[in-house]
Amino acid sequence: MLPKRHRVRTPADFSQTLRSGSRSGRRNVVVSAFSPTSTNDGAAPVESGPNRVGFIVSKAVGNAVVRNRVKRRLRAIAAAELSVASGHLLSDSNTAIVIRALPASASASWSELKADVNDGLESALKKAERRG
Repeated sequence: MLPKRHRVRTPADFSQTLRSGSRSGRRNVVVSAFSPTSTNDGAAPVESGPNRVGFIVSKAVGNAVVRNRVKRRLRAIAAAELSVASGHLLSDSNTAIVIRALPASASASWSELKADVNDGLESALKKAERRG
């Protein structure tokens, strides 16, 4: 389970990340990353905070059992990235990340899903850095 401070929870945060964030698509997931410090436009500085992660798993992925299994896997991958010293999410850069599962994620193995999430995270975070 992800700690509360590491979760994207409000609909406004989800929509802002999806609309304004940098996107990176893979076979099983689409990763969007948005850092409010990169689009601050000269206003008051945004205080740094922990990176936050949210998940979108629609009915297109499968029935409730399949969707919940995919969500549990995605949460475990994100939690591992937050705790591992070499993880992409370890820094406190106040970045919101939304991971949207695609229908192919229902039949993906653990290693395929983890590789897609890690590659997507790396690519989306690099794109977000270039924007800022």
